[in-house]
Amino acid sequence: MQKHVALTEQDFIPQSLDTSKLSKGFFTWKTPSNIALVKYWGKKEHQIPENTSISFTLDTCYTITTLIFQPHLTESRDEVNFEIYFEGKKKEDFKPKITTFFKRIATYCPYLKDFDFKIESENSFPHSSGIASSASGMSALALGIMSLERSLTSEMSDEYFYKKASFLARLGSGSACRSVKGEVVVWGAHNEIEDSSDLYGVEFSDAVHPNFKNYQDTILLVDKGEKQVSSTLGHNLMHNHPFAKNRFQQAEENISKMKSILKSGDLKAFVNLVESEALTLHAMMMTSNPYFILMKPNTFKIIDKIWEYRAATNSNICFTLDAGANVHLLFPISEKEPIAKFVDDELKQYCQNNQYICDNVGQGAKCLN
Repeated sequence: MQKHVALTEQDFIPQSLDTSKLSKGFFTWKTPSNIALVKYWGKKEHQIPENTSISFTLDTCYTITTLIFQPHLTESRDEVNFEIYFEGKKKEDFKPKITTFFKRIATYCPYLKDFDFKIESENSFPHSSGIASSASGMSALALGIMSLERSLTSEMSDEYFYKKASFLARLGSGSACRSVKGEVVVWGAHNEIEDSSDLYGVEFSDAVHPNFKNYQDTILLVDKGEKQVSSTLGHNLMHNHPFAKNRFQQAEENISKMKSILKSGDLKAFVNLVESEALTLHAMMMTSNPYFILMKPNTFKIIDKIWEYRAATNSNICFTLDAGANVHLLFPISEKEPIAKFVDDELKQYCQNNQYICDNVGQGAKCLN
């Protein structure tokens, strides 16, 4: 088995770049969202997670981002010059987040201020709807930046390329570091997960039972509007949370349990752990101060229907939730047809405009040029 090298922040500061290679061009990356099975909620300084998380990389829910660049040949600058377009329209309201991102990665990507950038991005799913658009968006941008960096250096291993891309993505949006690779990704240093790090996501290298191959994720779009509370604000509420310490410890223990479940193929244990994690995430929000209820009435109706269906059919369907009202239905591919009928007959009525997305576990990001 190949032994991976744990990298530090210092390793991501480039030592030798050939700026004579500066030229104009573009890189386009298609990068998926992800859905956490064991959730991360709460972070330290510099986007470091308070606990380890593990996620399925998705496939149908993705962002395509093109990073267009040309050398900036006049006076030197302190800031990166860029324009951002989302789905064909200039988006000034996206600029502050990306400006912050560029400031955070300046030490690791000093060459960026030598270019002018145009960023063109589009999603296959509704923006800010509780599907992790920042995860796919920031990882796509990080991968474009790494493609540019690779063009300025004489050699760079694939392992370094993807680890640094995940490292950079994390500085834009924590969960983005889990969208670089697939199918199962771990973020956060955990003593039972080889190569795991707080600095970047890594592919789960242990055996995964065939029960979890081509796992399905049907996303019920209960509410496609803007989230009630930003993820950043939500994470910050964990700093003085009365249950934070116990929650972080629980998550670490659940990573160990999930590792065992993925190996054994125990679908009933998977259902129990995934739903417990989803409800714990929302319990943390409901017991913080200020407090939030991000689920909607139809979220609860869907959960009740899932529980009724599972009791009646002995199905292995389960739900999980991100920091929003939408419901992710997770189930093995062997149950795809009956669950599709269940969604059409009983669940889509609780979705906004009857809309839902059929997704499945995917392979990670792809370069399109």
